[in-house]
This record gives sequence, C-alpha cells and structure tokens, in this order.
Amino acid sequence: MAETPASNLDAAVGLTAESLSPGRLAFRRFLTHRAAVVSVGILVLLILWVLLSPLTARYGVNEQVFDISQGPNQNLPPASFAWFGTDIIGRDVYSRVLYGVRVSLIIGLASAVFSLALGSLIGAVAGLKGGLFDDVVMRVTDVFLAFPFLVALLVVRNMFGAVGWVTFLVGEPSSVRFMVFLFAVFGWMGVARVLRAQVMSLKEREFVEAARALGASNARIIMRHLLPNSIGPMLVALSLGVVGAIVSEATLSLFGYGPDPGTGATSLGLMVAGSKSAVRAGYWWLALYPFAALLVITLCVSFIGDGLRDAFDPKHGGAR
Repeated sequence: MAETPASNLDAAVGLTAESLSPGRLAFRRFLTHRAAVVSVGILVLLILWVLLSPLTARYGVNEQVFDISQGPNQNLPPASFAWFGTDIIGRDVYSRVLYGVRVSLIIGLASAVFSLALGSLIGAVAGLKGGLFDDVVMRVTDVFLAFPFLVALLVVRNMFGAVGWVTFLVGEPSSVRFMVFLFAVFGWMGVARVLRAQVMSLKEREFVEAARALGASNARIIMRHLLPNSIGPMLVALSLGVVGAIVSEATLSLFGYGPDPGTGATSLGLMVAGSKSAVRAGYWWLALYPFAALLVITLCVSFIGDGLRDAFDPKHGGAR
C-alpha cells in the first residue's frame, strides 16, 4: 500500500515510533546493565563448559593424575599435567571443580525453581484472598525468619531426616534430593512475601476488576493476570534463590552436613569443606579454586538479578 502524504510528513518530522511490548522494553533496559550482560555471558560459558565436562575435564572426577607407583601424586601444586594442582589422594582439582560446579548448579537451580513455584502460588493466593489464610502464611514466615538461618536449617534437616515418609520421597538427609527439598522448604517464604506484596498492589487494578466482573475465578485471575504481571519480582526472586541455595550448600558442607552426590562425585561446598586442614598445611590451591568458582557463580547470578530488577522496574533503570 502506498504511503499517504500525512504518513510521509510524520516520518519526515520524526513523529513515527515503534510500538514495543513491555517484554521488549524490559529486555532493552536489561541490555543497558553492563555488569548483568557480562555476567550472562560468563555464566553461559561456565554452564557450557560444565555440560561438556566429558570433553573439557582432563581426568575423571575420582581419577588420579598418575599412578602413585610413578612418584608422589598427593597435594601437588598447579602444573602442566594438573592445572589446578592435585588433592590429598592425587586427583586433579581442575576436573573436580568442573564436576563440583555441576552438582552445585543443580542444587541451586532446582531449589530456586521449586521455591519459586511454591512461593508464587502461596503468595498470590494470600495476597488475593487475604483473611485467615494470609495471616497464617505471614505468621509462619515470621516464625522461621525469627530464628538464625543456619540453626533453623539444621533443626529442620534433622527433624525431616527422622520422618520415614519424607526420606522415602526425597531421599536420605545426605542426598542431593534432600538438599533440594530442604532449601525449597526455606526458600518459598521469601518468594511468598514478595509475591503477596505485588499481588496486593495489583488486585485493585482495573484489569483485575474487569476479570472479576466477567466472572473469572480466583485461580484464573492468578494464572492469567496476577502472575504474568509479577514476572519481574519472580525472576529476581529466582536469581536470589539460586545464590542462596548454593551458598547454603557450601555452609552446610563446611559444618559436615553437606550432600553426598554419590561415589566419587563432589560439590563446591564439599571441596571447600575438605580444604580446611589443607590450607593450614600450605596447600592453598585446594581452597582457592573452589572458592573462586563459588565467587564467580554467586557474583554472576547476583548481577543478573540486579539487572532483572532494573529491567522490570523502570525507576531503577540506568546504565551500569
């Protein structure tokens, strides 16, 4: 169709504008957060490096760099045959860090996803309905948040670890599945608080009132209107949940309550816990590289969460 003279005039004076959806606007604001964009690139490369561990790892997770009959292989410093050195039984620290990152990311991502799903649902229902259910949910979160986190984590771990049907469903307290379950039990509370506040600010908006007038049920309002309009806080909560679970796993491992990923497998938390005595003996590489991997992951995910917050909340916008 030929352009009209009016449209040509508008284009000439710069009055035409591209119509952008809220998602595209948020994506553009995210791209202005340089630290978040760089963090996405680093994290994607790290995940690819870990997923390709059969190719990128130089040795197996429990394989010695060479047989001890060929010479001492324990606690060797970084060298060409072992880039990050070896541990107390001659295993390659670089390869173990790769496999440890994989287990830690699985725990962090799985815990955050379950926490987000449960917390979003509970928080949305509490914010929309209010009343007794809202009061009970908020008091439960207050009780848990009143205790020191590590103490509450250990108490709940031991309590659920002694319940037969819980261990039947999610495994023994030392399993990765139980760690995911434990962090999800604690993680949903923060998500529920955030979503409750978001839903309470949205439920009186015109589009929600229109949905009610058309006879939409509470479930439909939550799934079709409230949760889609809360995607920003949900993504930020997801990023915080990943960081929280990874750091919590490392903390539990440091005190001897970490996961047992299986024969020969490891996690970053277990590697950090195993390096306590090694550092005092001067084997610094056993602590440096697992700590560095933890630091890189937590910083990247934190920057991404910061970028998502700025992207979905224009009041926080601005280049970084």
